Amino acid sequence: MEKLDLCKKKPAFMLAAPSSGSGKTTLTLALLRILARRGYRVQPFKCGPDYLDTRLHSLAASYGSMVSDGINLDTFMASESHVKELFSRYSCGSDASVVEGVMGLFDGAEKARGSSAEIAKLLGIPVIMVVNAQSMAYSAAPLLYGYRTFDPDVHLVGVIFNQVNTPSHYRYLEEAAFDAGVDPLGYVPRHEPIVISERHLGLNTSSSYDRQGAIEAMADHIEKSVAVDRLLELVGRDRESFSGSTSLDFHQRERGEKVIAVARDEAFNFTYLENLDVLSQFGRIEFFSPMEDGRLPACDLLYLAGGYPELYAETLSSNSEMRRAIAAYCLGGGAAYAECGGMMYLGAAMTLGDGLRYPMCGVLDLDTTMQDSRLTLGYRKVRLDTGYTKELRGHEFHYSRIERSGELHTIASITNARDEATETLLFRRQNTFASYLHLYWGETRDFPAFLLNRES
Repeated sequence: MEKLDLCKKKPAFMLAAPSSGSGKTTLTLALLRILARRGYRVQPFKCGPDYLDTRLHSLAASYGSMVSDGINLDTFMASESHVKELFSRYSCGSDASVVEGVMGLFDGAEKARGSSAEIAKLLGIPVIMVVNAQSMAYSAAPLLYGYRTFDPDVHLVGVIFNQVNTPSHYRYLEEAAFDAGVDPLGYVPRHEPIVISERHLGLNTSSSYDRQGAIEAMADHIEKSVAVDRLLELVGRDRESFSGSTSLDFHQRERGEKVIAVARDEAFNFTYLENLDVLSQFGRIEFFSPMEDGRLPACDLLYLAGGYPELYAETLSSNSEMRRAIAAYCLGGGAAYAECGGMMYLGAAMTLGDGLRYPMCGVLDLDTTMQDSRLTLGYRKVRLDTGYTKELRGHEFHYSRIERSGELHTIASITNARDEATETLLFRRQNTFASYLHLYWGETRDFPAFLLNRES
């Protein structure tokens, strides 16, 4: 069977796991490519704030002439109605929808709030579990039974076992799944090239890295032992359920006349598609490369997204023309928003783990460093002290830290998901706003207007 009867049913499902590191990203990328190779227009989604996986999803789901962008679904950074609207809007024109979960199935910002399970229930889609069974046999039965029955509103229908090297091992797991009331859908043997590819897909941002080849290899390997056809039979959903109207009419709105310059290259690429969609309502987006370009596009707003500037610090620093252009723009009163890696780039200097120090743009009186750093991770609620009254939502994820800051003060009150104060700062110098925060403004769609309308 190559395809379901798409006139009646459309596959839609979530891949989830008991914990991170179970292999769900590899399975997701492989299944996206397998479906795309079969001719499906497949729409990928990612639970949570992750911007790396959505980039990989886009690569895996785009095949031949079909292009598909990964979309984030996050019930902390956005309302339930917004998440449902996103899923409906992006799924309605596809043949299949695949959602990758985050962390463990029930892991949320607070208990199960914001978890993959919450999103699966919200969207009404079934769940396929990915279980690392390397050191497990029949004990998979109580594990799966617990996940199937813990919340009756979560519809767990199937399981794929990872790290299973022999058919005899899989037979124990297959029996366990049947006894737990879950459909066994095959297994994935350990395969070293896949392990290496998985390790480097998200870490190697160089355009020379063969991500397409890695994804193809994953799809080839997994298609041999995973029952894809049976999976599709289990997760078929009436097509009418995807045809709900969108709650936002911005596609019909008149576009503005502003020009928004957005940094996009190997150093800066952590952007939410919905953020860019919002920016496009204010005018024309012009992408540019702080690494390669010699000039900054003439613009009304500069957006320096996050990324891996520390991996390209020497190249960024050596492009003095661009550094001077950005400094002149910001210090001349131009509107700008920089997040995480973008903030590091706007600082005076960046020090790498080996101690080498590279001058940056010098817009902000601060230095950042990769030395003696630790992971800072978590959701954030943001209230600006002046000018913008709505609460903003976002998250932090960085290993660097601010080593030195001069005459800079935070202009916001920032708490975590439990409303506890954090050490997160949001700086303003003239009309430049910068922070370690990655904000999601897909629902607070007037936030760019606030940035654009600042006075010098």
